[in-house]
Amino acid sequence: MSTIVVNGTRVRQFLAMRECIDAMERALRALTRGHAVVPLRPVVHVPGETGGALAAMPAYLGDPKSLGVKAISVFPGNEGTAHDSHQGAVLFFDPDHGALVAIMDAGAITAVRTAAVSGVATRLLANADASDLALLGAGVQAHSHLEAMRAVRPVRRVRVWSRTSARAAEFARRYYASDCSVTAVASAQEAVEGADLVCTVTSSREPVLMGDWLAPGAHLNVVGASVAAAREVDTTAVLRSACFVDRRESALREAGDLVIPMREGAITESHIRGELGEILDGTGQGRLTPQEITLFKSVGLAVEDLGAADIVYRRAREDPDVPRIDLR
Repeated sequence: MSTIVVNGTRVRQFLAMRECIDAMERALRALTRGHAVVPLRPVVHVPGETGGALAAMPAYLGDPKSLGVKAISVFPGNEGTAHDSHQGAVLFFDPDHGALVAIMDAGAITAVRTAAVSGVATRLLANADASDLALLGAGVQAHSHLEAMRAVRPVRRVRVWSRTSARAAEFARRYYASDCSVTAVASAQEAVEGADLVCTVTSSREPVLMGDWLAPGAHLNVVGASVAAAREVDTTAVLRSACFVDRRESALREAGDLVIPMREGAITESHIRGELGEILDGTGQGRLTPQEITLFKSVGLAVEDLGAADIVYRRAREDPDVPRIDLR
């Protein structure tokens, strides 16, 4: 049996953001209903100054029925170089017989599905008229998050900040002719103040966003940090917000944005109001008032990779130009 090989370019061609957002809703709802198996991911941290890590993320998803594992390296220091910060492969298996049916570029799948999950959170939690977006970070996830935010809310103004000002300026130039205003700003505070949508997509291990900057009614997607020792937002931001996660078990182990305030004694586990899947399934409650600040802390789940990979696999199987190999 031949195995389909899908490179990053093809993944991006096959995986449209709006379709992926809908797929993430199905995957998160299936997780809440118990129709998925998702062990906590083991991570190997590379010794030295690179800050690199290698993670394995296996899962079974019942809707759509799929089985697979993502092996991905995360090297934050690669940002601004010729190497992506996220590199690896998604191995996609036949869930009935166990055959390896596809190998896909993990970096491209991660880029789209991560933003798509933030799109789900924004669709569920942000005020319906939210249109002023702050992006902290100007890398791959900033581009995909801008696309996801525009898919679910009427974004009209975007302020982007990066620790490397040239990257923020280049980001703004790329969208110069788009139908929303994108401006590079000199500080994270300038980006965040007055925004009703905020996405933190940096590789920072220390807070880049302070809670005192947040406007009433804002919605935050906190994405960049996915280990317990790192965070992008300060404790005040967490205290001021109603907090939501993709999965409690993973967030309580891996989400430094929440784990660190817990260690400080500022919050307890009960500060997490719910999982996105619970809101989708009608068993959880989202935003309570237009003035409430909501915060979605993303850690990333293998079922999300499977939901995206299923779309890519179905498209690739119909395309005769996608390469096939025989691994036997």
